[in-house]
Amino acid sequence: MDVKVDEAVFVIDRVRHLTESTYVLRFSRNDMQFNPGQHLVLGLPGSTELREYSIYSGVFDNFIEVLIKEVDDGMVSRQLKNIKSGDRLEVRGPYGFFLTKSSITETDKLLFISSGTGIAPFHSYVRSNPNSDYKVIHGVRNLEEAYDIKDYTTGRFTACTSRDTSGDFEGRLTDYLLEAELDTDRMVYLCGNSNMIFDAMDILRARGIPQRQIFTEVYF
Repeated sequence: MDVKVDEAVFVIDRVRHLTESTYVLRFSRNDMQFNPGQHLVLGLPGSTELREYSIYSGVFDNFIEVLIKEVDDGMVSRQLKNIKSGDRLEVRGPYGFFLTKSSITETDKLLFISSGTGIAPFHSYVRSNPNSDYKVIHGVRNLEEAYDIKDYTTGRFTACTSRDTSGDFEGRLTDYLLEAELDTDRMVYLCGNSNMIFDAMDILRARGIPQRQIFTEVYF
């Protein structure tokens, strides 16, 4: 049974900057229990401005991490980018059922498809289940945005780079899906930009993966 830590205040450990606009926020766990794929609602203590972010860390880590991209009109993403070690953070959750509503088993073959920071729930799953039979396809602009690629088993992560040739595949994630070898018996999970998800679902179905094996989490 999940134990929910609701509206608690947590302490910031550090902010780890991955790119100029993307960072990982690490804070105290406070005995929080969660499942990979769940999200938290975060903000500064007492603020009315709170936002949802997927958990990035694994269930066995002694801390909580979330992956955040700073956006121009995003007040919370800008505020949290400048937070300091020892500062307090308001945390609500965890919430959601992505990656759990399909009842994944240890023998399932998994395909994780994501764009940008949509990789977060899959990173959490892999850190929690490193020996599972998974493959990750990540659509990014350049390899710098293939966050923490070292955390994935060699040969299980494919970076599709749309702006340069630094990745495993030059082009959009959907272009890769059109020509890659796909196992039609894999359970497929998609997370990220809604346009990517809708286009990828059409391709997956056309290539023989049944709708019942496809699960989605739309970021925007």
